[in-house]
Amino acid sequence: MYDNICKFLAENYSSDFARWVFGEPKGLTTLSPTELFVEPIRADALILLQSSDVVLHLEFQTQPDEAIPFRMADYRLRVHRRYPNKDMRQLVIYLKSTGSELVRQNTFNISGMRHEFEVIRLWEQPYSDFLQFPGLLPLAILGRTDDRTQTLREIGSLIDNLGDRREQSNIAAATSLLAGLVLKKDVISAVLREEIMQDSVIYQDIKKQGVQEGKAGLVLRQLKRRIGEIEANDEIRINGLFVEQLEALGDALLDFSSYDDLSSWLADN
Repeated sequence: MYDNICKFLAENYSSDFARWVFGEPKGLTTLSPTELFVEPIRADALILLQSSDVVLHLEFQTQPDEAIPFRMADYRLRVHRRYPNKDMRQLVIYLKSTGSELVRQNTFNISGMRHEFEVIRLWEQPYSDFLQFPGLLPLAILGRTDDRTQTLREIGSLIDNLGDRREQSNIAAATSLLAGLVLKKDVISAVLREEIMQDSVIYQDIKKQGVQEGKAGLVLRQLKRRIGEIEANDEIRINGLFVEQLEALGDALLDFSSYDDLSSWLADN
């Protein structure tokens, strides 16, 4: 969830991220991992942005991951294959403080090859660095500060001063969710007003996801009571159904008498 929030921010506020990373404005557009010919290793944690002369690769991580160095090297080679004349800037951005040495790894080494990339541990960055641009405000709560509650109040004040209501809503929702990594819910709720967040794309997506997960769980429980255990592959398929499909399956299972009925329904839908 946290990775996707950061991806949303980077995609929708790419100019703010460009100013932070490059120190100057750059027109960046999203580059889909599928454009690099090979299926992505893990597309949920990364975003690729490109300008006419550079590709910016941002990898957001909540937890340490020993596969990061290889992934960074792999994407560097993929981008070079696709855009041999473009420079590339690669940043792994760790969101949550940890003592793991994995968050300090910034090279991939094998015999005859060495690849370097940048690592940013947000908890070591002054929170004030993220207050200059709207798209970076949600990251400020994860920065270095002596008083996170006061920092959240400062962020909230800046959000209130944003002129666009939809922007207010999206930035507030992203800030609230990322703040959950470092602050208790009651503290966050006391500072950021929920009514501002309700119209945000992020809030609505999470709400929709919660409805989907709730309905999938209910349907699975009903199925297991009616026809017994569900095979793992079929359970994965059911968890991936849209809300409307889950409702249709909920109606159909009243007529199920065996596992074959479920298999037939899944094959047809």
